[in-house]
Amino acid sequence: MQPEKKSIKSRGMQVVIAGLGINLALGVIYAYSMLKGEIGQLFEGAGDPYATACLVFALSMTHGCKMQDKVGPRLTAILGGLLVGAGFLICSQTSSYWGWILGFGVVAGSGIGFAYASATPPALKWFPPAKTGLIVGIVVSGFGIAPVYLAPVSKYLLGQYGLHTTMMILGIGFIALVCGMAMLLSNPPAGFSPAAKDSAGPAKAVKSKDVGPGQMLKDGRFYTLWLSFFVGAGAGLMVIGSIAGIAKQSMGEMAFVAVVVMSLGNAAGRIVAGILSDKIGRATPLPVMLVFQAALMFAAVKVVSSAGTGPLLITLLATFMGFNYGSNLSLFPAFSKDFWGAKNYGTNFGILFSAWGVGAFALVKISAALNVKYGGMESSFMVAGVMLLVGAMMALSLRPKKVAVPVSEPIFVEEEDLVLQEVSE
Repeated sequence: MQPEKKSIKSRGMQVVIAGLGINLALGVIYAYSMLKGEIGQLFEGAGDPYATACLVFALSMTHGCKMQDKVGPRLTAILGGLLVGAGFLICSQTSSYWGWILGFGVVAGSGIGFAYASATPPALKWFPPAKTGLIVGIVVSGFGIAPVYLAPVSKYLLGQYGLHTTMMILGIGFIALVCGMAMLLSNPPAGFSPAAKDSAGPAKAVKSKDVGPGQMLKDGRFYTLWLSFFVGAGAGLMVIGSIAGIAKQSMGEMAFVAVVVMSLGNAAGRIVAGILSDKIGRATPLPVMLVFQAALMFAAVKVVSSAGTGPLLITLLATFMGFNYGSNLSLFPAFSKDFWGAKNYGTNFGILFSAWGVGAFALVKISAALNVKYGGMESSFMVAGVMLLVGAMMALSLRPKKVAVPVSEPIFVEEEDLVLQEVSE
């Protein structure tokens, strides 16, 4: 390998690692269920700051993606890190409902959106299309695996210092980590074109045309993807935000183990789905994942309604739910780049990502209302399961249509003509 190519490859991997590190910090939103019990002692509606953060995260992604397209990923990530830290510091100074809505929901939620928007786009620009799924999977896996360290850290800090000091420590830590990693982010130089290796997989055959948001919004595939993302993300986040409470019924103080194991499944789903989609295409794994998630939702009805459900079964269920949910976060970014190109990828995916926030906000709120009305999560799982099946049916339309290849009529040669030809020779 020539020194120049080595340098480019190492620079690309540096950006991937930086994006992974930023997402490792931003994944605090998934550890919210560890804080939910303490927050519930301050005010009613402890799930509202989480739902608000998901919605604001998704909406701010559009602005974050536009910003990183214009001024680059580094400044965008730094702004995101400062906002996340500021939001946590606000929460550390208040016990009011609206203070937490502002701090965690609006300020930290918008910071997560800006920082998240700056992590994946620059990483993708350093690598060929055949590696789109793999690179996306690695970068966003940090977001999914974050509770592996955040859950035990949060549990320890809560026990030692209480909720408010915990928020202050986490806020300062996130500012340092996100802003530090942001310094390693960079776009390739102008005119850079990643070398594409020979590949027999479908990813090599993808020839995307660069289109802007206006043209994307005229494409019917956008709305199919948006609705599928809405369902897949919303159903997953509904479980993720409540898993600690569900697990606590049978696991007690060890409930954080279920959160940790589910986050491992979440991260694995992102990487596995990304690699798989590079090999067999994006449209095949998506409906399969949605159907599997629906089956898990229906199975969860039995699990949460049985008082004697063991911790192993709950942990396995949470792990597979996390895996399927995680697959969404690598498949949809890859779809966006395949369908509408890399030039406007940040802005285009930012718009598509609004489905994640709206789905999270809507289904978390619907779930909370159903829980109050029926006294359990059984009805929430049923509703989510049906919606996932509908999403899977819609996703089937994304499969590429087979183009009929005209077959020329066979040429029949009479045996006598062959004999004459041999004689003449």
